[in-house]
Amino acid sequence: MSSNPPDLRPDLAPKARISDTARAGQPTVGMVSLGCPKALVDSERILTRLRAEGYAISPDYGGADAVIVNTCGFLDSAKAESLEAIGEALKENGKVIVTGCLGAEEDYIRGTHPSVMAVTGPHQYEQVLDAVHGVVPPAPDPFIDLLPSSGVKLTPRHYSYLKISEGCNHKCKFCIIPDMRGKLASRPAHAVLREAEKLVDAGVKELLVISQDTSAYGVDIKHAEDRGHRAHITDLARDLGSLGAWVRLHYVYPYPHVRQLIPLMADGLILPYLDIPFQHAHPDVLKRMARPAAAAKTLDEIQAWRRDCPDITLRSTFIVGYPGETEEEFQTLLDWLDEAQLDRVGCFQYENVDGARSNALPDHVPAEVKQDRWERFMEKAQAISEAKLAAKVGQVMDVIVDDIDEDGIATCRTKADAPEIDGNLFIDEGTEGLSVGDIVSVEVDEAGEYDLWGCLH
Repeated sequence: MSSNPPDLRPDLAPKARISDTARAGQPTVGMVSLGCPKALVDSERILTRLRAEGYAISPDYGGADAVIVNTCGFLDSAKAESLEAIGEALKENGKVIVTGCLGAEEDYIRGTHPSVMAVTGPHQYEQVLDAVHGVVPPAPDPFIDLLPSSGVKLTPRHYSYLKISEGCNHKCKFCIIPDMRGKLASRPAHAVLREAEKLVDAGVKELLVISQDTSAYGVDIKHAEDRGHRAHITDLARDLGSLGAWVRLHYVYPYPHVRQLIPLMADGLILPYLDIPFQHAHPDVLKRMARPAAAAKTLDEIQAWRRDCPDITLRSTFIVGYPGETEEEFQTLLDWLDEAQLDRVGCFQYENVDGARSNALPDHVPAEVKQDRWERFMEKAQAISEAKLAAKVGQVMDVIVDDIDEDGIATCRTKADAPEIDGNLFIDEGTEGLSVGDIVSVEVDEAGEYDLWGCLH
């Protein structure tokens, strides 16, 4: 029962869970899903379409007629992981279809793995299906191959990611996501709400709202209203909050209108949790990143959020060792973190990414300096986390049960914890009547650096 490691990459989705049993003669497709929760949703959509066409989904390479590898291209290290996964699938199976963010660079993939069957880019669902049809034709049995209305889910049944838009209008110099996934393209609000209703009806207790830029939702469609629902993040959050499930917001840029969400959190309509990618605190670094340089105003906003909703949990990610980052600029970031007292913090060491404009910036930081700054940053973040968790000892709070192991120890999350990227709360006795997905009241009796322990209240 280990604590979350402080070097956990803060962009990763949970490991895909596949539990499908093929009938005799049923064509079978394997799936490897890498990268962020947005990619996991893409994988779910692909598999939902395949299941509707009569394919079974295999959790391993060996039992599959073909394998789809949904890749990540966010960092060079992620690209290397994707190439390694493609190579493993080729070795174990041989019939491999590549999709996802790295799929936008077909020549790069085929330069290492020329024998892949097909390469498609992110959210190119039709092309993936065409490629699968070319390798292994569908053979549906309409009397057997029934698909649940909520589609194929790769997360546990009690929580689900809800993607509200694709793409991003920001032009951060370190990021190539807009090049791969395009400009902001919001889904109609009524379509998002209909999907959320189906998920809740199917037993989902927690909706994790994701996109590249959640607070910009609806800007591209001028906040259109359709069938009684307006495409604005405040309206959408209010609509989702009416469904009775936990609603958690991810990737929220701190635009001024974000403050309109805080009363919804204070009223218990959505979870008091904001995941905001601040990236840095020094205005010159933010300017070199091509991000809004308003760190001081951000501290004012944080103070206002906490004033209006004292229970709010703030999570963020940062980059250390960005090109040109001086020791003074890094110290400003540490001082800012001291003042901001964020609850959950992830940190990347800067990496060059093919196609990113930051590659051409002068004064790249040596690897050993980046490592030293990362360690100092995480040491401070860890101390803040430890102190904040210690203050929760003695409190009674609601938790959602994610897992119960063979020894009866329940792994849970509080409202302050998103799956995989945040901490856990463990209950190690009296769990006989609990089931995965239950939301129960717990008294916290012990705290660590990242996790809590408690007993049923």
